[in-house]
Amino acid sequence: MESPIVVGLDIGTTKIACIVGRRDEHGKIEILGMGKSDSVGVNRGVVTNITLTVDSIKKAVQEAENKSGVDIRLVNVGIAGQHIKSLQHRGIRTRDSVEQEISQDDVDALIEDMYKLVMLPGDEIIHVIPQEYIIDNEQGIKDPIGMAGIRLEANFHIITGQVAAAKNIYKSVERADLKVDQLTLEPLASSEAVLSDEEKEAGVVLVDIGGGTTDIAIFQDGIIRHTAVIPFGGNVITEDIKEGCTILKNQAELLKVKFGSALASENQDNEIVSIPGLRGREPKEISLRNLAHIIQARMEEIIEHVYYEIKNSGYEKKLIAGIVLTGGGAQLKHLAQLVEYMTGMDTRIGYPNEHLSKGGSELSSPMYATGVGLVIKGLQQIEKRNRKENPENVTTDQKQQVSKVAGHSEKDKKGGFFDAIRDFFKEDPQ
Repeated sequence: MESPIVVGLDIGTTKIACIVGRRDEHGKIEILGMGKSDSVGVNRGVVTNITLTVDSIKKAVQEAENKSGVDIRLVNVGIAGQHIKSLQHRGIRTRDSVEQEISQDDVDALIEDMYKLVMLPGDEIIHVIPQEYIIDNEQGIKDPIGMAGIRLEANFHIITGQVAAAKNIYKSVERADLKVDQLTLEPLASSEAVLSDEEKEAGVVLVDIGGGTTDIAIFQDGIIRHTAVIPFGGNVITEDIKEGCTILKNQAELLKVKFGSALASENQDNEIVSIPGLRGREPKEISLRNLAHIIQARMEEIIEHVYYEIKNSGYEKKLIAGIVLTGGGAQLKHLAQLVEYMTGMDTRIGYPNEHLSKGGSELSSPMYATGVGLVIKGLQQIEKRNRKENPENVTTDQKQQVSKVAGHSEKDKKGGFFDAIRDFFKEDPQ
């Protein structure tokens, strides 16, 4: 049976990437084509101009269609931005009889209750992720189904976002003549592309440094424990270089990409780059050490925010696999050394190529981690639906792959964030 084709659409602050992929016979992701365009209407992960965003989406999708020969209609989209928040909450459900074992319906009802929590005005729940279950005060249960007990409790990690921000993403995609299959939190998508199961088990921090935001996801014991979005990314570094060296923005970006380093001590004093002056003015000479000082100062600020979130999560001492950096900003030279120096944690750069089949080498850059992750998430969702519709075809291997912590069966999931938005779009064709 041939794998379904899935499209990931990463609407970022600096670029919009549209990636078309499917699973090959070895279970790897085969990339059929990708398109990329400059992102003009997005600021810090949030759509600020729908018309410009629609044009950019159309360009990227058109290029992906031409390269892959696939007619793109349905896309999996990522959501990020400063409005994303996460909180921990405990849910309790008292059952009628101890004789009847705990069923998937009990778990579904408990998770559905979480969707009814009262949020701040304008905020809605995006994901409800069970951490562990407690049955009659017996803690640390990963999968309660089939057990006996009266009082079923669970600790949940709840991710919330602003309805308006999600509606604007939906609107932009719909106006580009596409439909949204699912909306995923971007750090969750990136983690699918660059983290191994062993790392998630051991405890790891994923730091995705994009153009407008830096997304953080902390995993431990195979479960996501903490998420956060910091409203700084590579763009503020470019702005700093532009102002610090008094040059144009596109020159600052080129300087950062070609010669930028996150450690000033790694650059010699006598290394100089000459930049052409404006209309007959003298060329500007910029010392690479000064350039690195500017970058290092801003990078340290971003890492301090990240380290604050790690401490805030309460898992600082339990992260054996350390930190994995990905996203376009992770390509800065000497960044891993600076992060190790500031946090004292093992650091590596995460490339999305371990899940890609041989042909996907053009996407092995960290800047495509979210896009590749959205394709993986889309495929997982389809495989999950197939397992539910044809349970007799599920192999033992696939059964073991199902998440250890029992989640929502999604049979007729009610009250979800995106159901409300989908309904809104059904009523409002504009």
